[in-house]
Amino acid sequence: MAAGGDVRHLTVLGVGGVGGYFGGRIAAAVAGGLAPGWQVHFLARGEHLAALQDGGLTLDAAGERISCRPASAVGAPAEAPVPDVVLLCVKSYDLDDAARQIAAHSHAGTVVVPLLNGVDVCERVRRVVSAGSVLPACALVGTHLERPGLVKQVGDPGRVFLGADPAHPGDAPEAFLRLLEASSIDYRWFDDPRPVIWEKFLFISAFGLVTASSGQAVGEVLADAGAMRDVVGIMSEVLGIAAREGVDLPADATEAAFAKARAFPFATKTSLQRDVEAGRRHEGDLFGGAILRLGERHGVDTHCTRRVYARLRG
Repeated sequence: MAAGGDVRHLTVLGVGGVGGYFGGRIAAAVAGGLAPGWQVHFLARGEHLAALQDGGLTLDAAGERISCRPASAVGAPAEAPVPDVVLLCVKSYDLDDAARQIAAHSHAGTVVVPLLNGVDVCERVRRVVSAGSVLPACALVGTHLERPGLVKQVGDPGRVFLGADPAHPGDAPEAFLRLLEASSIDYRWFDDPRPVIWEKFLFISAFGLVTASSGQAVGEVLADAGAMRDVVGIMSEVLGIAAREGVDLPADATEAAFAKARAFPFATKTSLQRDVEAGRRHEGDLFGGAILRLGERHGVDTHCTRRVYARLRG
């Protein structure tokens, strides 16, 4: 039973690039009558919140322009109905605070879907959110907040990979999955989504940390023997931790990560690198900190990550 009786409520917690893309598609489907019985609520801050309240959200998705208005755009979870589903799309440095907000404003059946890049995100949420379900998940999408109220997406359409809460194996949120289908969002449901989450982490943690700490773009890292030693070293440490975690990664996971890097234009900068260069708060801990913590837990030597991450932190 939905918290609102016959209406199911979905809250997008963090309406930046990722939350704006997936939340925008869902809100547009609901507004268009493709997903009856749902209401979508956006949780944002500052000028972006004001723009959402004034004119709704515009999504520029690879040339397709989608405009939508959520049922509400608010600055705090308690200003919206208790959610049946939370799309958790905040930056990692806001994760603990977001988890506390969810714990204070949810019900026993609330489904939390974290779309962050880390491998310890569900564990961190679950430490705070004891009720409901927290689904291991990740997203593949190239987006950014162009300006308040406008999210821009480039490249292939976004995809979501997700699976059951380890505390509730075999329990799929069918109503939410139907909502994704109605919103034309490509998703894959896995019995165990950890391999795909760790495979993405293998790439983004190594190249993110090395580009951000060295100031080199992805192509420059690929062409620099010293930088490549750091990338390989971090990947080796991630693979060692994954094995201790019982995650069965594909045999070609490392080569697939390098192939992905080679497919980018030479001057591509990672999002972590862009944040560091702009002097913004960054997600270094989501990668470097997590590798160090998990390495210590499992007795895996993480000296390469430690050296590169120390250089990043100054």
